[in-house]
Amino acid sequence: MEMQKDILRRVYVVYIFSAVFALAVVGRVFYIQFAQGDYWKQEAQKFTVREMDIEAVRGNIFAIDGSLLATSLPYYNIGVDTRANAFINDAEFEDSVAKLTPHLERLLSPYQRKTAREYTRELLRARNDSDRYVEICRGVSYNTLQDLKKLPLFRCGRYRGGFIYIQSNRRELPFRTLAARTIGYIKDSLKVGLEGAYDSLLTGVGGKRLMRRIAAGAYMPINDENEIEPQDGKDIVSTIDINIQDVAENALMNSLAEHNARYGTCVLMEVATGEIRAIANLTRADSGVYRESYNYAIGDAREPGSTFKLASLLVGMDENLIDLDDKVDLNGGQYKFFDRTMKDSHAPKKNLVTAEEAFWESSNVGISRLVHKAFARNPKKFTDGLHRIGLGQKLNVALPGEGKSRVKDPKDRDWSGVSLPWISIGYESLITPLQTLTLYNAVANNGKMMKPMFVKEVRDKGQVIQRFEPQVINPAIAKPQTIAKARRLLEGVVQNGTGKSMGSIIYKVAGKTGTAQIAQGGIYKGQNGVTYQASFVGYFPADQPKYSCIVIVNAPSGDAYYGGVVAGPIFKQIADRIYATELDIHKAVNASPIMASLPAVQKGFAAPTLMAMKQIGLPAPAQTGTVTAIKVSENRYTATAIQPDQKLSAGTMPDLSGMTAIDCLALLENRGIRVKIMGSGTVSRQSLAPGTPVKKGSEVILELTL
Repeated sequence: MEMQKDILRRVYVVYIFSAVFALAVVGRVFYIQFAQGDYWKQEAQKFTVREMDIEAVRGNIFAIDGSLLATSLPYYNIGVDTRANAFINDAEFEDSVAKLTPHLERLLSPYQRKTAREYTRELLRARNDSDRYVEICRGVSYNTLQDLKKLPLFRCGRYRGGFIYIQSNRRELPFRTLAARTIGYIKDSLKVGLEGAYDSLLTGVGGKRLMRRIAAGAYMPINDENEIEPQDGKDIVSTIDINIQDVAENALMNSLAEHNARYGTCVLMEVATGEIRAIANLTRADSGVYRESYNYAIGDAREPGSTFKLASLLVGMDENLIDLDDKVDLNGGQYKFFDRTMKDSHAPKKNLVTAEEAFWESSNVGISRLVHKAFARNPKKFTDGLHRIGLGQKLNVALPGEGKSRVKDPKDRDWSGVSLPWISIGYESLITPLQTLTLYNAVANNGKMMKPMFVKEVRDKGQVIQRFEPQVINPAIAKPQTIAKARRLLEGVVQNGTGKSMGSIIYKVAGKTGTAQIAQGGIYKGQNGVTYQASFVGYFPADQPKYSCIVIVNAPSGDAYYGGVVAGPIFKQIADRIYATELDIHKAVNASPIMASLPAVQKGFAAPTLMAMKQIGLPAPAQTGTVTAIKVSENRYTATAIQPDQKLSAGTMPDLSGMTAIDCLALLENRGIRVKIMGSGTVSRQSLAPGTPVKKGSEVILELTL
């Protein structure tokens, strides 16, 4: 009995505690529901509703002619809410899906391989699982999106018909790899090229939108209105000319491949403004394919070699310590400064030359002896002069990654007794290709040094909001007479010196070749021998410069490594193409019909020549037959031709020199004379001398040369 009472007491205690606990829970529920309801509703919203960023459309990058270099294209991830309000019951949903999926198979086939049956099975399974979001395709284009909106079910509208699409923007380069490094990119914290330099303008301002979670990782807007509209990025217009860029890249690519070079760079600048019209940088990958992976033109500061010799003579001439007519002894092409011997690349034709001739032939000994004689007592005067003309300091161009240049000072720890002569020929200094080009461009621009420009304008919705004007770094790097002498030096290199292959009969080129040994770890000769860098820098047309250009080819293989042989042809190809397409740099043509003289006409039949004269509007005499020489001369009104040679009909051999094989055969074999031809081109020798008696059956041997 006593045990029964004890059990009852325990039951009552448990019951009382349970009742109290239940009352406490109910009370707490009422308290949370009514006293703290608003607070907890707001907390719940944090898990189901989120304020999300809306990406602004990044601005475009244009070439100077309006061609699109970089743009942001919208792409969309497509999904379906299988429990959207438009679906009243399962039967209606299944009917809509049956009409929809054949169109999905057709429209989405460029993006993924799925059949209509697979789409149907996927959507019905999601419906059965009460899935509020099922993704059916990623990366759909804008045009495809517009077609999807017209489909059964989807045309009910976004979200209401279960149609969900999420936009993202992808950067595209319409010209693919063309100028890709200059256009640049942004990857994490790495900012490259125009994309990196003008990121703040291109990015725009993102917007905000309230989104509700409908599935794991999937959100849909609470309403179709943006809380904060994004502001699209600004557009920038670069100075790049896409046509010249194409020529520069192809010329550089072909030459690098021909010489199996390590890398190369090429920059074309407009003389008057400093605007960069083309910039190409190509590196050989392990696969042997050349790609743009580093901007050598801006970032690669290294010893420039012989192109530096212009700077040395500029300083010497401006200080009145060196003149073009100064004599220097080349000493057989080598000279010893203290404990080091300087050598020329080839033995000189003569030892005693002028400073101008030493520059034409790019003589290391000649230039270094001139500079050493002028500045040996005060080398700081020389290095200060180099700094004065802009070397040894950054250009502070807009694009990131400019290399750190350096010109030694006599106070530096690594200055030695041989520093002065070696600096004078382009060693013991660090200069980027763009800095070298800027100096030569200043010479072409009559001494005015311009800052290299990469961007002309900033636009917003097509309207110009900022225009960048050309910037002058130094209005006069040297005296006018010094600049005139420098231009004479550069023209002489192409006319008489190491740059003869760059000459043109149509327009004048001025420039300087460069061949520098490449130091590896401070050593100029490695296990595989000496490695070279070939370069050419100059401007054209030389008499009225419009463009300046530098070409550098690093580590060409084989015996071809001189600047005039490797880099020069690239320069010439670019210059020829530009001159052929830009008529404003052509010299004026005299339109007068009066000509002082006409060139001699190829020996041969008269009829073709006379016909050609008539076709170009020259009066021609009415004569036919065969001749051994026709010379056309013109006065104000008439043109005449020499009468046919009659010696052959008199039984003597005519003078056949300069005639083509076909004309000789027609002339001789028609008269029974056998002809033997050796070589090709025009007749240079004949076995029977002119005037020799001949008869039918005679044989004559003709040697032809080009």
